[in-house]
Formats: sequence, structure tokens, C-alpha cells
Amino acid sequence: MSEQEYMIQMKDVNKWYGDFHVLKDINLNVKKGERIVICGPSGSGKSTTIRCMNRLEAFQEGNITIGKLELTEDVKRIQEVRRHVGMVFQHFNLFPHLSILENLILSPTWVRGTPRKEAIKTAMHFLDRVKIADQADKYPNQLSGGQQQRVAIARCLCMNPEIMLFDEPTSALDPEMIGEVLDVMSELADDGITMVCVTHEMGFAKKVADRVIFMDAGQIVEENTPHEFFDNPQSDRLKMFLEQILDH
Repeated sequence: MSEQEYMIQMKDVNKWYGDFHVLKDINLNVKKGERIVICGPSGSGKSTTIRCMNRLEAFQEGNITIGKLELTEDVKRIQEVRRHVGMVFQHFNLFPHLSILENLILSPTWVRGTPRKEAIKTAMHFLDRVKIADQADKYPNQLSGGQQQRVAIARCLCMNPEIMLFDEPTSALDPEMIGEVLDVMSELADDGITMVCVTHEMGFAKKVADRVIFMDAGQIVEENTPHEFFDNPQSDRLKMFLEQILDH
């Protein structure tokens, strides 16, 4: 596969917080339309890895290329990369003083100069996609956590990203709300969008991922198809992790 067909390329990426070496020689290529799930124990570096992909976190060594754009410290380059990359966080980061609809049209109208009428049409389309179009006039605090996370996903989609990054999108939700968010993410995966998701939801990984990556102590320890990853783990460290997480 030519490098042009990769949506994300990370080569020998290293990152430190002071003396703490949080990412150690990360090498990861993600193809267009590929769905990647990254899992691992707390502190393994998985969230830092995807936050480096849109320069929410700086890294000290290595290279990251998004599409054909190499991530540098240049602010304009970072902004250009972020036009192609949507991100959904653990916490929904919605503006509490704006209605759901106003939250969705804010970036398209301000950042991209999309006419308000067109932005509203797009926003309602994606609110319908995530099954909460009837909540458009409400405010975030009037919605459940699961609904707010679906709004956050719709807000990302309004910017028409080529890549979606999810940083533990269900970890702040009550158990009964997790399924509704994962269902929406599964439907997005079926649309062929390039997706990288940090999650502990192993059922989602089995159902949706093309590849599952296990990280520990700042390194990629193992990666494989879901079938091989769960049924035939190679490393003792992954075997131990799966025993712990699948028993709960």
C-alpha cells in the first residue's frame, strides 16, 4: 500500500512529561476507512497516543502524518490537520449556555463560514442520525449523559471529518447509557469513516474493529484482528489484561 493511502502514520513517536517517558517508539499506520480500537490499562499511553494525532499533545521525537500533512509545531498546519480530524472526549465539552442546535452550528459558521441556514440543515441531519433530532432546542443540562455524548458525536460530524478519534467516549456514562452511544458509533463505522477509538468496551472492539491494539507502559505490545486478539493472544501481558477485563 502506498503511503498516500494511509490516513494516519505515526513513526517512532516518543513523548515525555518531564522525566516520565509516556510514549516509547510508537509506530502505527491506519488505512482509509479502517477502524482501530486501542485498549490497555490506565496510564498505558493510549489516550496520549490519539491526542498526539491532532496535536492536542505535543511529542518530542518522531513523525505523525495525517493524510498528506505532516504534523508540525506550525499553528496553521495544526489547524489544517484539525479540519480533517474530529474528536469525541470522555466529557462532552458542550457549551451549557447554548441550545443543542446552536452547539452544532457554532464551528461550521465561525470556523468554516458556512451560511447559517445550511449549517442548521446539516446539524439537523446529524442529530437525526444520532436519534435525538427532537432535542435540538433543549440545553445540554436537560439531556442525559448518553444523549449529550451523542450530541458531541453529531457536532463532530457537522465538520465533515475524514477521521474520527474517540477518547474513552463511554467512560463517564452510566452503564445503561453506554449501549446507546456504542450503537451510534457502530453505525458510523458501517459508513466507512476512518476511526480510532480508545475504549475498555471489548464487545465493541469485537464487533466493530478491523484491528485491536494493546498498549502497556507507553508501548504497543500487541495488535491483531479482533478474532486473533481475543482468542489467541500472543503475549503474557495481554493474556493477563484480557483475563482481568473480561471477568468483570
